[in-house]
Amino acid sequence: MKKFILAVAALFMAASMISAQDMAEATEMYNNGATALATKDYTGALDCFKKAIEMGTAIGADADELVANCKNVIPGVTLQIAKDMIKEAKYNEAEAQLAAAAKVAEEYENAEVAEEAKTLVPQMWMKMGTDALKIKDFATAAEGFQKSYALDTTNAKAALALGQALGALGKTDDAIAAFEHAAFNGEEAAAKKQISTIFVKEANAAFKAQKLADAVKAADKANSYEENPTAYLIAGQASQKLNKNAAAIEYFEKYLELKPDASNAGAITFTVAALYQGANNKAKALENYKKVENDAKFGAQAKQMITALSK
Repeated sequence: MKKFILAVAALFMAASMISAQDMAEATEMYNNGATALATKDYTGALDCFKKAIEMGTAIGADADELVANCKNVIPGVTLQIAKDMIKEAKYNEAEAQLAAAAKVAEEYENAEVAEEAKTLVPQMWMKMGTDALKIKDFATAAEGFQKSYALDTTNAKAALALGQALGALGKTDDAIAAFEHAAFNGEEAAAKKQISTIFVKEANAAFKAQKLADAVKAADKANSYEENPTAYLIAGQASQKLNKNAAAIEYFEKYLELKPDASNAGAITFTVAALYQGANNKAKALENYKKVENDAKFGAQAKQMITALSK
């Protein structure tokens, strides 16, 4: 019996020595992680903490505090690695790392890190789009904004930026759809301005191609979103060429109302006067000729018309 008790005691001492050695190794691994963390070697730190928690879990109750410390620090380190990837524009790698950070944070009941990791994903794609837009890489910009908006369809700024990128790629219908989403979510003024600009460009292209009816239609569409002096000017010029002089007068007058100091204001005013004269509206013709009677370019001719109409 005495020999048996001694054998058990020896076995217990050996186990204690092994446990103590394991604990020392686990502690050293944890300390290595802390040292790496202090030098901002986050990948090295994470590797050490993962090994330390594995060793501590195998040890058992004696390593509960060490395991708890590892669980406390691992989510934040995982998240920091993702943040560094974002800074380096490694967006696909960062996406996977953010998912890993959210997962381990939830597993270790770190709600703050889990929430931050999830919040960073749409912000990351927004950054990708913004950076690409700055260098006019519109395809990459559109990809980034699309991914960001897909994750948060209430983000009006993402929708607005997506519309800009798609517009630059010539994807007009998709751009308008994105702008309409932006308008719905609170960026109405900016979105309508962008859509108006798209239709102004269409109106200008149609006018240059002598597709006059299309030019008027596109200009009207532009003004339905936001009044644009250029749209009114194009519509006026196209209408005049279509011999729709009453409409031309309305468009030209709106143009002058919005842009009274335009470099071509004198020419447009003289044209309006002539159109009124052609419509036998003597009073309005005189009114407009008098507006340019002192104009350097049109004054002399305007005075002649004023004299003729005043008889």
